Amino acid sequence: MRSFHFGRYALAAGLAIAMFAGCSAPQLRTVPFGVTSNARPDWAHRALAPNGVVEFVYVANNDSENVSAYSINKTGALTQVKGSPFDAEVGPAIVAVDPAGKFAYVTNSGSASVSAYSIDASTGALTQVKGSPFAAGTGSYGIAVDPTGKFAYVGNSDSSSVSAYTIDASSGALTTVKGSPFAAGGGPASVAADPAGKFVYVVNNGSNNVSAYSINATSGALTQVKGSPFSSDSEPFGIAIDPKGKFAYVVNSSSNDVSAYSINAATGALTPVKGSPFRAGKQPFLVAMDPTGKFLYVPNVNSNDVSGYSISPTSGALTQVNGSPFSAGKDAAPLGMAVDPAGKFGYTTDIGTFSVAAYSMNANGALKAKGSPVGAGSHPIGIATCGVQAGKCIPPPL
Repeated sequence: MRSFHFGRYALAAGLAIAMFAGCSAPQLRTVPFGVTSNARPDWAHRALAPNGVVEFVYVANNDSENVSAYSINKTGALTQVKGSPFDAEVGPAIVAVDPAGKFAYVTNSGSASVSAYSIDASTGALTQVKGSPFAAGTGSYGIAVDPTGKFAYVGNSDSSSVSAYTIDASSGALTTVKGSPFAAGGGPASVAADPAGKFVYVVNNGSNNVSAYSINATSGALTQVKGSPFSSDSEPFGIAIDPKGKFAYVVNSSSNDVSAYSINAATGALTPVKGSPFRAGKQPFLVAMDPTGKFLYVPNVNSNDVSGYSISPTSGALTQVNGSPFSAGKDAAPLGMAVDPAGKFGYTTDIGTFSVAAYSMNANGALKAKGSPVGAGSHPIGIATCGVQAGKCIPPPL
């Protein structure tokens, strides 16, 4: 398997532990775009999002062992939340917000654990849940929370397994499901749950396939579906499932493309979409989908841009939107991406400049960069958003 270096901690089985060889460490940008250096970070200073809903962004900083939190103002600009960054463990990688909007979970790839936080919906601040961090397998990386908010699943890249947990609805604490961890393929990287809460999909970076599991609705235990694992292209990494649960998209980091699948609603089996795989840029790893399921976005680390696609609602086929790929800047190396719950803005983590960049999204799915990137911690990777509704910070549809 070809190595790619994110930071000090290997994020998939067999990945070496380093940043780009021969590159000097980029400088951290500390002043958010649209905000002066003496701007107050407290809640009173921040504006509401366009739809009157306050929104937040959370970023896992792999080498600085913390999580940055930002608020989104009406223009899409980011302001660091008071108290940010919040402590994590060794090698934080991916962030997931539970569907109830009460908790955030961050995998720690270097310490085989998951940090759990309660979310203050009025400020965006994070507070570690009692008992956090919770033990996972070695190389814990991808994480998904099922749409009921009852279960969480973590891909363990170094132990080729999936850890399953029940979530305490009151405290957010994690308890290991009986029978966990469950066997996966080689180097499981990203994890996704279908929006019906019936299936979980795990991308196996080392074995070039996707493991599919049915979820026991009572216990959270996993059973591989018939035909699993399903073949992908070379060195798959990220995965996204559309909000209706009809299609799954897997980013292949070595073959520079996206595998598209239709999902059998009854069995969870995957069938390649006609025309798949679809071309992306150089070294794509992670992926994001807008809340409506109309558009898919793939940051390309080594071509300094983001590929944007429209999704056929009938076939699931991908067509690059007008203007794609969208430049991320000369020195950029975009890795992770998230779309805000209102579907107005997109945000990428950048391991070239240790920052978070913002984009506006038009009705046709095109991206337009907004201002200068905002400083993050060292080697920011995973990113998640949520919007406040009835006193809780709800993520976009799974």
